[in-house]
Order: sequence, then structure tokens, then C-alpha cells
Amino acid sequence: MKNIVAFIRPSKEEAVRETLHDLTSVTGASFSDVRGFGRGRAHSKDSFDEAVIGTLSKVRVDVMVSDEEAESVGNAIARAAHTGNRGDGKVYTLHVESALRVSTGETGTSAV
Repeated sequence: MKNIVAFIRPSKEEAVRETLHDLTSVTGASFSDVRGFGRGRAHSKDSFDEAVIGTLSKVRVDVMVSDEEAESVGNAIARAAHTGNRGDGKVYTLHVESALRVSTGETGTSAV
């Protein structure tokens, strides 16, 4: 199993949510309001220097999927969140050791 973690612009939350609803491989997702910073490029006359940008509001999206679906779900999130501008966000894919559905006791991918 994989956990797809994405940080996206708040203005793209609805588009990402609709995209995830349309994917039959996605059984659920979590959305959280977060704040953070990234590294941007500060342009000087002769070069580009890396500079820390102040904290910005983002939406964190967490989706659990099978190993086989991880790449396509991550790509779908990236397409839905894309504006073409800096600060569009990031998509990470993390390995999940195990899952347990509390209500039924199911484990593994059936718990997702």
C-alpha cells in the first residue's frame, strides 16, 4: 500500500477532490488546512539566489491506495492541482506498512 501526500493551493482543493471522486481506485481522502514555506528563487542582477519564502496556506491531501494505483493517483492529483506557477505544490508517495479498519478488524488493502 502507498500513502499519497500532496500539498496543493487552497484554490485547487475542489478540482483535486472532484478528480479523486472520479477515480474508482480511491476509496477516500483526507484534506487538511496547513501552513508552510518552500525555497524560492530570488532574482538578483547577476544570478539567482535561493531564498526562504514566508509561510503560505496550503491544503494537505492524504490518499491511501494500492501499490499499483499509486503512480496514476499521484499524477491525477498533480494534473488537477497544476496552474503552471511556482507554489503549485508537491506530491509524495510513501510506503504504508499496514492498515487496520477499526470497525471490522480488516487488515491490509481490504482495510483501505
